Amino acid sequence: MGIGDKAENAAEDAVGKAKEATGRATDDENLEAEGRTDQAKASLKKAGENVKDAFKK
Repeated sequence: MGIGDKAENAAEDAVGKAKEATGRATDDENLEAEGRTDQAKASLKKAGENVKDAFKK
């Protein structure tokens, strides 16, 4: 996994966490769900990159 990919996934996860927290604080269920979705996307991307890295070895 490249440094850029790691940074991008970490940023997407952080944005997702912020959206989820903001949604929870403002009682905005849609924003909270969007935040959880962003976090899930980042986790899936990270898992995919880990699989790619495993096959490179």
